[in-house]
Order: sequence, then C-alpha cells, then structure tokens
Amino acid sequence: MRNPVWRESVEIFFSEGHGFQVYFYLLIILAPVEFLALYVPSMDAQMWSGSASLFKVCAVTALMLMVYFSLRVANQEFAPWRFQRLSHWLRQQGQAPAAISRARLGFLAAHVGLSLFVCAPLLVWAGAIARTPVANLAAVFLFLPLYALSYGVWGLVALALWERKPENRQVFIRCFFTGLVILSALFYLPLNPIAFLLANLSGREMAPLALFGWPWPAAWVHFVFHLMLGSAGYALQRWALQRETRS
Repeated sequence: MRNPVWRESVEIFFSEGHGFQVYFYLLIILAPVEFLALYVPSMDAQMWSGSASLFKVCAVTALMLMVYFSLRVANQEFAPWRFQRLSHWLRQQGQAPAAISRARLGFLAAHVGLSLFVCAPLLVWAGAIARTPVANLAAVFLFLPLYALSYGVWGLVALALWERKPENRQVFIRCFFTGLVILSALFYLPLNPIAFLLANLSGREMAPLALFGWPWPAAWVHFVFHLMLGSAGYALQRWALQRETRS
C-alpha cells in the first residue's frame, strides 16, 4: 500500500469510480448470455439446448470476458488521462522499475480476483441448474484467473513498450489474444483455452503432444504453456521498464 503506483490505480478505479464500468460490463454481458443459454433453443439440441450445457456456455463466456477486460485494464484503457506517465514515476518520483512492475502486476491480480468474485454468483447458479459436479466448478474457478493473468500481463507489456502510442497498444493486445486462440486451435488444440476448458467440463481426454519421441500429457502441456506465457510477459515488461530508465 506504500507504493504510489498501486495507490494511483486503486484511487482511479475505486475512489473515483472509473473502474466500476468494467464490472458492470461483466455482469450485463454474462447475465443475458446465461439467460439465453437456458431458455433459447438451439439448432444443435445435443450440445447447446437447455440446462445441460448452461454451465459450459457461462464458463466460456466468463473466460472470454475476464481475459478481454484484464487486457484492457492492464493497458490502462479506462480513464487513461488520469494515469501518470512512466517518466513521472521513474524520474520525478524516483520509483524503481521493479516497484512499478510489482505494483502494476499486483493491481492486475486484484482486478482479476474482483472480476472472478463478480462472476461467481452467476457461475455457481448456472452450475447448480446444470447439476455440475463440484470438481468441474472448482476447475473453472482455477482456470479463469490463470488465463486472465497469463494473457492480461501482456497488456502490461504493451503499456510499457508503447506508452505514448495508445492506438498501437490497443491493436496489439486484441491481435495478440485473438491470434493465440486461433493459432493454438490450428496447431495443437489442447493449448486453446476454450477447447481445453470445454474438454475438461465434458470429461474428455485430449490427445497428448508427441515431442522428442515422448507423449506429453495434454493437461501438463497446457498449464506449462500458460505459465511460460505469463512469465515471458512479466519478464518482457520488466525489460521494457528497465529500458525506459536508460533512455
């Protein structure tokens, strides 16, 4: 709490209320999707009709929304005029790049936790209606923050690399997430977060990855990939902040 970068984000998002719209958007999108998934018939009755797939639809929707808004929050797209520039923290306030990085990552984690808290009642209700096993419900509450942080940290990367070019940052984070989702589906489906989540909720085993003559379990490959993705994003953000101190 002594970190001024952290305090700035908390003040802008919660004291001034600029961040409340994010959580309103989460609810206003997830709630109608949940209602439609339950009551609107589908062309494919075996997959998407009634309560049988209600929880799957809600979990995938929550996944997409949490990742999307985590990227936008990390990229400071809400009330961008209120945030101080990086040069202000580095030169005028004398903050170390590591302190700035920790503060931004910490606020991103807090946002992800709050987003999960906002979505939790609707997810639990959908799980109860669909009679989802507790293990599947717990898996969703594990997967969603993992994905939101693994991809959301790349919003911090964009902010550190192109602070003075907001259009570049906005294009980058949207293309980055969309491109990874499409490429993972094309080259190795278990890396795709949507496919992996649906497979786990359906109780289906995904094909292992044959690499160096060994079959690597799909779940292991999936989690290692996303942990490496998040770690690489954090390391790149730290490098970009360090570069700013030398410029």
